[in-house]
Amino acid sequence: MLNAFLIGLLATSSLVLGGIIAIRFSLSNRAIGMILGFGAGTLISAVSYELIFEAVKMSVGSGYTAYGFFAGAATFFLADKLIGNLGNKNNNKDVHSNSSSLIIPMVLAIILDGIPESIVIGLGIFEGGKVSMAMLVAVFISNLPEAIAGSKGMKEGGWSKKKILFLWLFISLFCALSTVAGFSLFSGASNEWLSFIQAFAGGAILMMLANSMIPESYEHGGKLAGVFTVLGFFVSVSIIVFENLH
Repeated sequence: MLNAFLIGLLATSSLVLGGIIAIRFSLSNRAIGMILGFGAGTLISAVSYELIFEAVKMSVGSGYTAYGFFAGAATFFLADKLIGNLGNKNNNKDVHSNSSSLIIPMVLAIILDGIPESIVIGLGIFEGGKVSMAMLVAVFISNLPEAIAGSKGMKEGGWSKKKILFLWLFISLFCALSTVAGFSLFSGASNEWLSFIQAFAGGAILMMLANSMIPESYEHGGKLAGVFTVLGFFVSVSIIVFENLH
């Protein structure tokens, strides 16, 4: 259980790292867009081969994978819509408070994205006794640009450096506990329900990619966003192939 917590903390530690980078350096929107693209590519690979493909193998013919996939996508869509409405209401109050008013919906979105990813890492430890490097890398890289962009907004909103880092550390610890939950709470679950859980995470992450990460990547990085998305996918698939060769 301790190993599950530490591995989950490692995966989400990029949130803290992203906060540190944003505090110490001024990255251009173009650079953030390219990092977002690379992270999106790694997650697309992880969803395809580490989540959905494995979920289908666990419950062939049961339909649990499809149910979980659409349930995860619908859950993220509805929650993200609520978060977006919260941000829009706050934006209408005061032009000068735009940066700070977006912090709450942005942080909720990161948590909503991070929990299913962390649970899946814990499930992987339970099922195979080892961590999927591809999933670990995908989660680590995808969290980095989110934290950088978020910290940039917090700085503009007048947040102190300590407050920014404390927030990311808190979220990182919270998601690490989700890894423990994935490892321990579902230890008695059947293959069908494990398939449902993995597919649920896959649907939620894919919805997040389509609605948030990929559009933001293109908005900030332009045409190069696609290049880095392809590179991220290639790196992640290469890790998966290397893992399965040993």
